[in-house]
Amino acid sequence: MDLIDLIIKFLSQPDQILSKLIDRYDNWIYAILFFLVFAETGLIILSFIMPFLPGDALIFAIGMIAARGELNIVIIIPLLIFAALLGDNLNYYIGRKFGNYILNSDKTFFIQKSHIIRAQKFFEKNGRNSIIIARFIPVVRTIVPFLSGTTNIHYKTFLKFSFIGALLWVAVISLLGYFLGQIEYVKNHLEKFIILIIIVANIPLLKQIFFRKKDKVE
Repeated sequence: MDLIDLIIKFLSQPDQILSKLIDRYDNWIYAILFFLVFAETGLIILSFIMPFLPGDALIFAIGMIAARGELNIVIIIPLLIFAALLGDNLNYYIGRKFGNYILNSDKTFFIQKSHIIRAQKFFEKNGRNSIIIARFIPVVRTIVPFLSGTTNIHYKTFLKFSFIGALLWVAVISLLGYFLGQIEYVKNHLEKFIILIIIVANIPLLKQIFFRKKDKVE
């Protein structure tokens, strides 16, 4: 099964995918989920595939699985908050050490310039609050910590905003999945809810693309 097939299957049956992983890996599933959340928030070099990593949908589905008793919600929430926080910190220090070189280089390897430019505009518009807001926006949540390090935002300030963002992102979405997942209608139409979450999460990016194209036409 290639990446696209896996993503399509996840969008239609995220609970079944997670249940199979739990059956196969048992308690190691916590380490796998930790790595997935860490990778989406911490590996700037993978930003070219970030739109295809449905972090919001994953956390929602995790909440649903926890409601069935297959995962412990008391363990999973602090674990994923720590994963997101650790990812942010890695990106912050990459930005601090290599940010100017990467931004000024013509060759960005796997990092797409267009992603960085969009995140820069978002960062300039929202300032330090972007660290919290970006947590709910795919791609941007990966690059904003990097930009925070590049622009030398004070580490304690960054850490505070990063923690708030990680707490809200993981706790709100997982608990939403936890409580909604117990409703029969949601269970029977799960793929629609997952797609809706992904669309809502990508609205800021879609707006940027739309208005950028509109400005070019005008």
